[in-house]
Amino acid sequence: MTARYVKTPLNGVYEIKSDSYKDHRGVFTNTYRSQEDAYIKTWSERSIKQINVSLRHSIGNICGLHIQHSERGEAKLIRCLQGKIWDVAVDLRKDSQTYKQWHSIELSSEKGNAILIPEGCAHGYQVLDSNSQLIYIHSERWIPENETGIRWNDPKLNINWPLPITKLSERDLNLPFL
Repeated sequence: MTARYVKTPLNGVYEIKSDSYKDHRGVFTNTYRSQEDAYIKTWSERSIKQINVSLRHSIGNICGLHIQHSERGEAKLIRCLQGKIWDVAVDLRKDSQTYKQWHSIELSSEKGNAILIPEGCAHGYQVLDSNSQLIYIHSERWIPENETGIRWNDPKLNINWPLPITKLSERDLNLPFL
């Protein structure tokens, strides 16, 4: 059971594909192994500062686009433990060749895949299955005053969300445009 990584069109954004072990008892998927090539090449020497789990009930719900600004920035490794989401990374690094571009990946418990979003990229997702559950691995600690984002419907990004939007948090409704 090894993991493989796939480069995306955005610099430093990767899809991680993990094999699962299935038998009559159920399914086992390893979510992170520091010694595997896929994680050595993508997560590299970053430390793990926090791990969070999110459960989203409603199909069409959007969360994001969030980013935490700090000295070193924050990388995230996101995996869908249950259900299915449409995950989006947006490159906000002004010195990047892919600045203001976005890329999406469908994450699901069936696929067992993940997305690695590097420092300087915003993250958001739309729920495709009710009761979808995500696990986030973060390279930096949470600093509330460094938390920000951009609007999910920013016309400069023109993100084509796959479903009609059903729910947004008050915070996400008030995020600024680029």
